[in-house]
Amino acid sequence: MAEEEETELSDDQKKGIAKWFLVNAPAGEIQYVSRDLKLVLNDDDVYNEAASEAFPVYNKCHLISLKMPGGFGDVLVTSYGELQDNEYLDPKTAQVAIVDHVKQACTKVRPATDEELPSAYVEEYRCALEAEILKYVAEAYPKGSCSVYCTNGKDVEEPGSDFDLVVVIAAARLSPQNFCNGSWRTIWNIEFKDDIQKLELNGKLQVGAHYFEEGNVQLDTKHECRDSTMFQSPDDTAISVANLIRRHETAYMASLEESYFKLSDNTFKDLRRKLPITRTLFPWRSTRQFSLKREISEELGIGK
Repeated sequence: MAEEEETELSDDQKKGIAKWFLVNAPAGEIQYVSRDLKLVLNDDDVYNEAASEAFPVYNKCHLISLKMPGGFGDVLVTSYGELQDNEYLDPKTAQVAIVDHVKQACTKVRPATDEELPSAYVEEYRCALEAEILKYVAEAYPKGSCSVYCTNGKDVEEPGSDFDLVVVIAAARLSPQNFCNGSWRTIWNIEFKDDIQKLELNGKLQVGAHYFEEGNVQLDTKHECRDSTMFQSPDDTAISVANLIRRHETAYMASLEESYFKLSDNTFKDLRRKLPITRTLFPWRSTRQFSLKREISEELGIGK
């Protein structure tokens, strides 16, 4: 029977596959993936098209932090601060960063216009909350970054109307030389409801880790939570919201640690069949009595 001829992939198919690999690269590893893809594709046009579409998606999904020129600090690349193509607002400094997504670098900055910034009334709440979140992130996440954005009602000038803020927290620990990378990403949507003097919080937490020393093990876990607090003065509201965020994130981290402490005792054993083919329970507490080398030698008649 004649072998079937391999069908050559079209450029669009190649681009789609390349985009998938780029977008799904673990935290901090897209540049390594892109380097290998470029060699495999051996087609600069296809690679450049795939990269130009995939890198912005990846950068915003992973909430990467880039250093702005001119000593303005770092800017988070996130859809909440996106003004237009490649322009991202940094609320802390009221600067707009122009980003090269493929190079993952900030090329220049410009001052934000009045239309791009919230009103003085909303900014008072946003700024107070950001100050408290900065304190929390400095304590909880080494090398972490955060920003607070106004996503709705930025033109509200006085009490009587609703507005929304979003807290974005991102932290990454990248150690490719030790074959491991990890990231922590949280997004808190906060609705300021003036009519009932209440704040509604909706949090989305995501943790990712990749270990690839002589293997490939990945963790990607997500958690959602809700809470509420009273609509108070800017400073009191900021303290209350920051405490709620701290409580939920600390509890989630504790739950992750507890589950992985129990991983070897519970989960791994559940993956094994209750009884092996011999129908005899495996003596977990006295495994030293077994010698794989001895049993293989006896089975093959080695040494006789």
